[in-house]
Amino acid sequence: MFRFANPECLYLLLVLPLLVVLFVYARHEYKKNMQKYGDLKLIGGLMPDVSSVRVGWKFWLTFAAVAMLIVALARPQFGSKMETVKRTGVEAVIALDISNSMLAQDVVPSRLEKAKKMIARLVDSFSNDKVGLIVFAGEAYTQLPMTSDYVSAKIFLESITPDLIATQGTDIGTALRLGMRSFTQRENVEKTIIVITDGENHEGGVMEAAKEAAEKGVKIFVMGIGSTDGTPIPVAANSSEFRKDNEGNVIVTKLNVQMCQEIAKAGEGLYIQVDNSNAAERLLTDEVNKLAKADVETQVFTEFDEQFVAVAWIALLLLVVEMLVMERKNPLLKNIRLFKH
Repeated sequence: MFRFANPECLYLLLVLPLLVVLFVYARHEYKKNMQKYGDLKLIGGLMPDVSSVRVGWKFWLTFAAVAMLIVALARPQFGSKMETVKRTGVEAVIALDISNSMLAQDVVPSRLEKAKKMIARLVDSFSNDKVGLIVFAGEAYTQLPMTSDYVSAKIFLESITPDLIATQGTDIGTALRLGMRSFTQRENVEKTIIVITDGENHEGGVMEAAKEAAEKGVKIFVMGIGSTDGTPIPVAANSSEFRKDNEGNVIVTKLNVQMCQEIAKAGEGLYIQVDNSNAAERLLTDEVNKLAKADVETQVFTEFDEQFVAVAWIALLLLVVEMLVMERKNPLLKNIRLFKH
């Protein structure tokens, strides 16, 4: 395989025809001026050591040297080795539910804080991967575009609270569609959307979105966080007061396991229930690592030999030869011919 590392330099080759035109014009003007002094054949006899052929040779040597220098600047390279390489890594969009029900404390210290810690440790396990972060409740927003800057990802993660979205609800379908638009155009990389939610009060269209993602090769993991027994929702983080409905009754939130399982099934992924242990976190990390290690073999040129030096040496050699070629005939060779006669 052949390529130029700096192909834009090849535009300089357009100068070469101009050099030829200038040389032809200069030779024409030279002959024109010489004709002012008399017949060219007669004048040539008076200057036996002058050689017009040598002048032409010197120009074409210089011409070739300039051409080689331009090619050298473009850095020609040859692929030296073809081998099978394996592309690894994964792009993960994490869609985090930040509805008010995520403040529930059936998972310590709360559903939301547990989810944030789990995400932070997942990001710590990444190496050749990219991560994006979406927050959703009744609406969905991109909190962090796809990046490999894990430090920034954790900083953005810390700032997440339910106050970021005023519209309450659990619109997972919108979050999935936004997640689909968040991936890069990289090929040979596995893509996944990790939904962390309690699944309450979900909007319609979620199953269609999950199936659409699966059709595009994006696996959906659903992390169901909370308990199925039901627990009250604090008015705010670390508050001892609980949210009540219009009739003054304490609102109880329960994990919707069935809905979470159905989303994971439609997305051809896996449902994982999160409790107070780290089992769910380890399982998620293992599943993501499996995706990252789902190598795709590709035949590529892995090395390119730089040919700059070789071409530059050719240009230098041409310039040296041009310097050695004199415009006048070599008197030593003339004496040798006379001696033979």
